[in-house]
Amino acid sequence: MKIALFGITRDIVGQPTLELPAPAPATVGALLDHLRANYPALGQLRSCAVAVNNEYAPADQALGPNDEIALIPPVAGG
Repeated sequence: MKIALFGITRDIVGQPTLELPAPAPATVGALLDHLRANYPALGQLRSCAVAVNNEYAPADQALGPNDEIALIPPVAGG
């Protein structure tokens, strides 16, 4: 499973993409739990959206081995 990282999520992980070996987490929520366990600073973000195949995904959405996944950090504006 390959995950694209943007903004602060890229800074926390230290690279623009992350690959998880099989078996990968089965849902978006499980993926976030896994990433927060391995990168505790991700858990301190105000929010972190997940996109699956270019669409925002809820925590209970199932993940497939060929899905395109991206972590989208909070965006500040003014």
